Amino acid sequence: MSLLRQTRCVISRRRQVAYLHVSPAWWATRKVLQQFKLADIGEGITECEIIKWSVSPQSLIGAFEPLCEVQSDKASVEITSPYDGTVKEILVQEGQVAKVGDGLCVIEVDEEASDSSDVPTSESPDASTNAANPSQQHQAPERASEQLERSVVVEVQPAAAEKPSVARPPHPLNSNELASTASWSGDSAGTIVDKKATEVEVLVLPAVRYFARQSGVDISLLAPGSGKNGRVERIDVERYLAGGKSAASEQPSAALAPPPAEEDVVVELGRTRYGMWKAMEKSLEIPHFGYSTSLDLTTLHTILPILNANIPQHYLPPSQKPSTPPAASPSSFFPVPAPPVPPASGTYDKLTYLPVLLKTLSKAMHSWPIFRSSITPGIVSSGSKPTLTVRPHSDISIALSTPTGLYTPTVRAVDNHSVYSLASTLKHLAHLGRQDPSGLTPTELPRRGGTLTVSNVGAIGAGESAMPVLVPGGGVAIVALGRARWVWDVERGDGKGERRLKLGISWSADHRVIEGAELAAFVETWRGYVEQPERMIAEGV
Repeated sequence: MSLLRQTRCVISRRRQVAYLHVSPAWWATRKVLQQFKLADIGEGITECEIIKWSVSPQSLIGAFEPLCEVQSDKASVEITSPYDGTVKEILVQEGQVAKVGDGLCVIEVDEEASDSSDVPTSESPDASTNAANPSQQHQAPERASEQLERSVVVEVQPAAAEKPSVARPPHPLNSNELASTASWSGDSAGTIVDKKATEVEVLVLPAVRYFARQSGVDISLLAPGSGKNGRVERIDVERYLAGGKSAASEQPSAALAPPPAEEDVVVELGRTRYGMWKAMEKSLEIPHFGYSTSLDLTTLHTILPILNANIPQHYLPPSQKPSTPPAASPSSFFPVPAPPVPPASGTYDKLTYLPVLLKTLSKAMHSWPIFRSSITPGIVSSGSKPTLTVRPHSDISIALSTPTGLYTPTVRAVDNHSVYSLASTLKHLAHLGRQDPSGLTPTELPRRGGTLTVSNVGAIGAGESAMPVLVPGGGVAIVALGRARWVWDVERGDGKGERRLKLGISWSADHRVIEGAELAAFVETWRGYVEQPERMIAEGV
């Protein structure tokens, strides 16, 4: 009895223990499901196709890590995750189309609970409960010691695991972090420009910055990079890690290591080539009508030196512009309107035949409205009677072969361009296409492309003709231009023949829309402008 009385006395005696603040795991953080939605990427794009997922359900993902790749027309974009968490569900599968605002996937993230200032820190929640309910004070000694041990452990573990915090840029799609974007700025493509105290601006995608940080590389050491406008690319970081150096003049090598001898290698199609694969499959739905002939460029070849000698100064490279001011200034009486300033990649000092051919083609399209028309979207799939939409101007797409694949940028309202401005636009498009990755954007690759497509295959090989393929959305016809050749034309010179410069052309038209006779007559209208370019002078060019 004496022993029992002493034990009860010890248990009921109020312990003078100062408990440290203890919060259960469910109090500190809680799991929240965040639905990641497709954001508006601008340029009137309302939907995108999911090309590839970089994650799978139940996989862990960090902020700025690649989430998926989407494609609109032929412009593809890599989307990164705005959260650290676990991918719980993929809502749109590969090959499916998602509209702007649709959920792409669900990510489970840890959401921070209320601030600790809302909870008393002088004692644990268990201590306050015991004070309010005296019956809870009579606990077993083991329970009291367990609470004290848990209090100490919870307090000590964060101190042992404490690490210096590393600031990272806020993700542009994470609304919880938008308030901390004061020291970060970005462009419309999601590229972040890091403006630090050193005032060194580094143009880099968030995913590349995250990769560099994980690899322990100072991204400022790699600027300017090998990408567009000096943007630092992933390959620049990899070169740095391998002991190389990044420079804007260096072009990333696309060559792969040669496979071992006498072994098959399976190569996955890239995004652009896979897009071409699907477009060619859809082209089988279009009945083609082919037509081939040649154009005489002799007269155009004669006047081309005159056109080259009179290129406007604002299209000339800086080295070709006159260094001395004129003796008499046209602006001495009244300021002359400033001409449009082309980009540096759009300057040139020599014209080719292609801008003139595009200008004359737009004149023929003005005479033939059916070649300025396109099949009204959605009519064929709905089962209604098809209709054509006639455009007020001549929109022409250009087939452009680039290191990353085939693209078809569109030159809008060619009939409003001069031959000189067309030459500048073509040179700028070629410059964007040569970038790796491609510098073409939805501005050059609009959802509504041209009604005609021109493929200048003669600039690559010595072929005189081709069999171009018309794909859905590529307009009502496509023409392939061969290489111009000097030939002896026996039908000229009163039977004696003459040496003429001939250009082979090959057409394919959508036979659902264009009749064979219409295509042949349209080509003859085009021929009249090409072989007699003086006509454009009388028509005001």
